[in-house]
Amino acid sequence: MDELLTPVSTTYLKPRKDAKPLLSEVSSSKRVTEITKVSQIGSPDEVLELLRNQPDYDSLVQILKYLTKNTGQSDSFHVHVPGPKSAAIIHVLVTEIASNYWTLLKEGGDNDGAGDDGEDARLFVRCLQSVAGLNAVLAHLKALIKEHTLGSKESKRPDLVLHVNIFLDLLATALDGDNAIRTLWIASTEKLSTQTLKKVQSQMLLSLLTSGRVLSTAAEAIEIVAPDYSRTNPIWLADGTKFSQWLAHNVITWAEVIKSESESQFCSDIFQRGMSLGYLDTLVKTVIDGLLLQKGSDPKAFTKVCFSQPHSAKKTLGILLQHLAQKLNSLDLDKPSSKAIISAAAGIIDTVIKDNDALHHCLIDWCASSSGAGLGDAVGIRRAILAVLAQNKDGITTVFEKSLSQFGDQLYIKHAAMLQQNVHAEVLLLSAGYISRLSPIKLRIIVRSGSYLNAISNRISATQARARFLGLVVGESLSTLMDDKSQKLDFHMDETESEEAQWLKSLTNIFDEVGSIEPILKAEVAGLPVKIGNLPSQKRTQKPKPKPKSKSKPEPKISTIKPIAIIEEIDSSEDSDEDLIPYAKGSDPEDSDDDATLVQRNKPKPPVYIRDLIAYLRDSESYDKQKLALQSSPLLIRRKATFGMEVSSHADELAGLLVGIQDKFDIENFGHLKLQGMIALIVAQPKLMAPWFSRTFFEGDYSLSQRTQVLVAIGLSARELAGFDTSEYQSTASFPSKRLPEKIEQLYLDSPKQDDSNPSSPLKALPPTALDTITQSLTASFLEPMAAQAADATTGPDVLKLQTFTARYKSKTKTKPRVRSIPNTTAALIAESFFYPLTAHFQVALRSSKPVILNPALLALYLQTLGVAIHAAGPSTLSLPQLTTELWNLLLAVRVHTQDDLGALKGWLVAMASLLEVNDGDMRRLCEAQGREVVETREWAAAIFNKIRGEDGGEENEVKMLSAGVLIKLGEAIEKYQALLMGNMIGF
Repeated sequence: MDELLTPVSTTYLKPRKDAKPLLSEVSSSKRVTEITKVSQIGSPDEVLELLRNQPDYDSLVQILKYLTKNTGQSDSFHVHVPGPKSAAIIHVLVTEIASNYWTLLKEGGDNDGAGDDGEDARLFVRCLQSVAGLNAVLAHLKALIKEHTLGSKESKRPDLVLHVNIFLDLLATALDGDNAIRTLWIASTEKLSTQTLKKVQSQMLLSLLTSGRVLSTAAEAIEIVAPDYSRTNPIWLADGTKFSQWLAHNVITWAEVIKSESESQFCSDIFQRGMSLGYLDTLVKTVIDGLLLQKGSDPKAFTKVCFSQPHSAKKTLGILLQHLAQKLNSLDLDKPSSKAIISAAAGIIDTVIKDNDALHHCLIDWCASSSGAGLGDAVGIRRAILAVLAQNKDGITTVFEKSLSQFGDQLYIKHAAMLQQNVHAEVLLLSAGYISRLSPIKLRIIVRSGSYLNAISNRISATQARARFLGLVVGESLSTLMDDKSQKLDFHMDETESEEAQWLKSLTNIFDEVGSIEPILKAEVAGLPVKIGNLPSQKRTQKPKPKPKSKSKPEPKISTIKPIAIIEEIDSSEDSDEDLIPYAKGSDPEDSDDDATLVQRNKPKPPVYIRDLIAYLRDSESYDKQKLALQSSPLLIRRKATFGMEVSSHADELAGLLVGIQDKFDIENFGHLKLQGMIALIVAQPKLMAPWFSRTFFEGDYSLSQRTQVLVAIGLSARELAGFDTSEYQSTASFPSKRLPEKIEQLYLDSPKQDDSNPSSPLKALPPTALDTITQSLTASFLEPMAAQAADATTGPDVLKLQTFTARYKSKTKTKPRVRSIPNTTAALIAESFFYPLTAHFQVALRSSKPVILNPALLALYLQTLGVAIHAAGPSTLSLPQLTTELWNLLLAVRVHTQDDLGALKGWLVAMASLLEVNDGDMRRLCEAQGREVVETREWAAAIFNKIRGEDGGEENEVKMLSAGVLIKLGEAIEKYQALLMGNMIGF
């Protein structure tokens, strides 16, 4: 081995006279000298030299005190001012000092009581709270992530994960708090000499915080540090929602103490740029709650920060109106207190748009636009906005004229969703009432004009019953405002005397004032501020407190006279414990764990109140509470449905938790339990929650899987209300002590493994749902009669069949589709609360730049849900003609988006088959009222039938069979009512 080691050179050193052993204790006098030297630092060069020479803990603390002390002096060195020396110092602090001392700094050194615990870490963080410091931390963290990603397992350093952990914690600490952004901005710009340098630093800090760099870097780091931990307890830096809340809280805190124009401008820029992170609603609503809807807040601060830039002010105003509408939806308008709250909402709107003509015009457009007027919301928000506009006679007149022109447009009457026409009719009646009080002559001139007469004529001649009804109500209401009793318009119809008609007519008498905002303000905003925890923090296990030793009970006094004991001798030859059956090993699930210290004895009990259920659902860190909440929610909601206001008062909050809950703990039957909870909530409060779920499906920030569950819940709850299905929880909702009856076939959201055999299939992202089972039964009921009739026709003449007349009669009656009659009240409920909101929000969603509803898999499920809803309403509903018209127009409008995908095409055909089935008993009226649609749909079905080969025996075959069924059904109707159709088909 000696020949392998060849010396290159040899150097001989003279031995020192004062040679000491290699390991020796440093004398206290030398340590005092070093500390004294550090305390006498006079230049940044000395700081840099000391940092590079690996200072001890006490020396480092003295250096940090020097750096932070000089930040407040004008004639000294500032580590936050950009320059070569400050950059070098920050680089050494990040690359060398942080990895060695950060953990020790957080613990406070030796903890000898000399200083405050954590003060040393705050000194270190203050040195890095600037643009240069944050950039250095992020760059070093990014380098560590890259090294971990590119390196192999053999070449990776063992301390790499530990260093990523340290710098992730350092980054979170530097940004922690509701005043962090203001601190960063002041430190980065306060000591700069020119406005140009201040502007450059401000832009760099703005880009750093709102470009998504912090979010993406923190997310990558968490995946390296602890993938399992990140899924159960995501750090706020990597969570977009919590990061947006952190931005909002910093904006709120800063807006309340703004002292200069430059501060106001940068605070506004943070808000405007933060809207582009992708969590617009979270950011804006948090700022609204903190700056506008909290007692003691200043609305002027909100206006200055949120409405400073015109291009984003319209978005912010729209979210504000939506946020106020959610608060007004739960109002009971019959109570006198509701008027004060509506006036308060009007006061808030008036305060933020005052002296802003652009926002004033936005309100006018909101009232008359095709996607505005609070679609799906109660009348409260419309009353508040019109109360604001009524302060200006020209503004309310413009709203009335635009609403009247739109109300009478023939294309609008024929193609607009009926829910949309309802809200615009309410705006028309409310604005007419204000004009009649402000300027009766102006109202008379408008009503006597040709636009009013054309509007009423077009409404009365409309084919849709609901459109005619609105025209009759508006005509009588406007006539009542300007004519006396002898001349006012009266159609003498039962429809105009109904309860709904009387309520609509009463809107012209409503007068709301712009009042004080106090009634709607919150004393304390929930969730403000958000508690932000730093990573990594190991779970601290609290040692159980030692139980106090039980005092020995005093022995009872025994009387001196003792009774004589009677002794009985028993033969003990036989075992007396034969009847006692020992427990099997592992029979107690509480003791199933081998380690007795891991057995949890204080498990939570099932919730018995809705507020407890909400608390359990909110606790995302507890597996037991999440599981108990999901298991208890279906039965608890159904049991409390008619028990006071417990469910209705918490319905919105409970629905939001059920829709947004994530399966973090791999709970068994998670999808089924979550779906049953949503169904129970819709069935308990259908008028309130069915429109809420429809609006959430289109407007909520949810994934495809969550949107799928919303659609499935809407479809299944509609069938349950109609009596087609029975929930397994329904019969035990009132008597929890009884056992569950025999369960019916479970229809719930399965979660099978995705089929990767066909990667191009758009359905790969969404698993099969319960609606697939229902649509199969609907398809079978639609196709079976035609299949039986075709089979019967191919067997020859009836006289030659080896079958008796009775058998033929029975077979024909079996194949005849069953027409199920349900109460009109239930049918009307399904139409108003389930069907109309789905179709109305669909038309609004199509106007967006990238509508999520056009995803082929989601579109297929949406169309199936509409088919299930109209089938649940049934043929006996009074609004069936209106349902038919609206669904048929929607199907013809959306067919261009379904032709390239089999799943979407199947959903389209299922909806059309359901529509034809419920109208099977009145095909004459269908051909008379929808003649053009009948012929156009038959041509479309024929094109699909010729295009699809249908030889695979799978989905292609189902689509071809459905298209054939629709083609045959419409062909029979056209052949039977050909003479009736000729009048409508001239020129087609």
